Amino acid sequence: MQVTKLSDAKTYEAKQHWDMAGLRLQGADATEIEKFSCCLSYFLPGGGAEWASSPNEKAYIVLDGEITILTKEDGVQKETTLGHLDSCLIEFNELRAVENRTNKVATILVVISN
Repeated sequence: MQVTKLSDAKTYEAKQHWDMAGLRLQGADATEIEKFSCCLSYFLPGGGAEWASSPNEKAYIVLDGEITILTKEDGVQKETTLGHLDSCLIEFNELRAVENRTNKVATILVVISN
């Protein structure tokens, strides 16, 4: 068994994110998982992530606070606001942006395929 205590989790900087602090919990450089990684993201009020896509699937699970996910479907922008224990899947190469439009820190569990 490979354990990562929150007190021992390593921070990381996510490209194209602002006012966000991230912690690696499993996979990546935290443990030897090969198929996915799991991170904890803290988005400060006004924080977010720029429009981007990724060759990985990502599941966002909101543990606390609220986050707005923006996507584009057939050129039309859509917004979905997720609250406590809501979740979404960002598919392979899906274009998305993330915004915390509240005055409360949003805590998000992010599971990413490798």
